Amino acid sequence: GFSPDDIKEIERLATEHGIGAVMAPNFALGAVLMMHLAKIAAKYLDYAEIIELHHHLKADAPSGTAQTTARAMAAARGKPFLHPQGKDTASRGDRVEGVSIHSVRLPGLMAHQEVILGAPGQTLSIRHDTINRECYMPGVMLAIREVVGRKGFVYGLDKLLGL
Repeated sequence: GFSPDDIKEIERLATEHGIGAVMAPNFALGAVLMMHLAKIAAKYLDYAEIIELHHHLKADAPSGTAQTTARAMAAARGKPFLHPQGKDTASRGDRVEGVSIHSVRLPGLMAHQEVILGAPGQTLSIRHDTINRECYMPGVMLAIREVVGRKGFVYGLDKLLGL
């Protein structure tokens, strides 16, 4: 994935050269909607974790989509998520903005992410599954159509979708 410094550099170059640039952590429209719904839910439920599963050749863990989701949820929430009382161990996942992210890498998987939010007596799960790479094309085509008429940098398909 790209580091925050990498993203700032791409934004700087697009602005400096007066060209359009679109960068997205995920081009699957379903994944973009999952992230949007997770931001809405984050305002109302005090606990959150993300489980993301990908093929064994994926270079990063946690995925850029999981990290972006956690950051967006924290920003939308405006206050830290609570953590259940109990022993904190390494198996609790990598924390990004207070959200524990659990990464699974196995042959046979493509890309899957589940956001699980909770409160006393209830949970809400929001899940996206990539079955094959065909699902990325509508998002890629949207980005291509939109970038042509733009100047500057846009991060995330959510902005192109008006979310």
